[in-house]
Amino acid sequence: MTSVERVLEGSAAGGPAAVPALELRDITVRFGGITALDGVALDVGAGEVCGLIGPNGAGKTTLFDVISAVRAPSAGTVRLGGQDVTRRSSVQRARRGLHRTFQRVQAFGWLSVEDNVLTALEWRGGGGGLVADLVASPTRRRRERERRRRVAEVLELCGLTAVQDEMASALPIGLARMMELARAIVDPPRVLLLDEPTSGLDETESARLGERIQSIRRDEGCAVLLVEHNVGFVMRHCDRVAVLDLGRILTVGKPEEVQADPAVRNAYLGE
Repeated sequence: MTSVERVLEGSAAGGPAAVPALELRDITVRFGGITALDGVALDVGAGEVCGLIGPNGAGKTTLFDVISAVRAPSAGTVRLGGQDVTRRSSVQRARRGLHRTFQRVQAFGWLSVEDNVLTALEWRGGGGGLVADLVASPTRRRRERERRRRVAEVLELCGLTAVQDEMASALPIGLARMMELARAIVDPPRVLLLDEPTSGLDETESARLGERIQSIRRDEGCAVLLVEHNVGFVMRHCDRVAVLDLGRILTVGKPEEVQADPAVRNAYLGE
């Protein structure tokens, strides 16, 4: 039984798995007299891929910033796995399993691809502190082997094995985005936020990214919320789509439902 199947089984039984991985309630953000987000409410379940679309200025990036604690909301609540994290820092949320990529790739250019991905596991520590480093304790060596093994698995999943020793600064945009995705999932996420993941990618690279997203949600059972201007990508790869317009959720539904919604066609799809 896969992670997603276990989640669905638990949901059907009304168990703890029925709690959404991510819950947003009445999220409001004001900048002076401007309301960027106005009472946004959205749930994303474990094992679900949800797309967030909308015109420029709709508030998509602001919402991502609130979820990841880059920005505090003026009002509203953010919950991860049923726990209120509204006042938690971005570091605390990350350690609870909320991981994010950015529209502009954030990489340590002077490190190899492998070491860039490895940095996401360093917060767990190696055990024993400085003394364990000096004496090369068996526990420290074992943990390092486990980390390297996990990194190797994720590099293979993201198609990066062949370039794992190259400097991150030398990667073309397609591989750089895959590296950032690998870093976001190497420590298994509960909620994965992807900010414009296809930006700068060609059609083949976008299709490969879509396949990786499906593999991640299937194997890890995490919730995926992505902001994306490529509407076709969203409609092909998301289970549900939320349309944000002028700081409010216009509609939420399956891709075919959203595409058929007259309000969406008029306000966003330009029909």
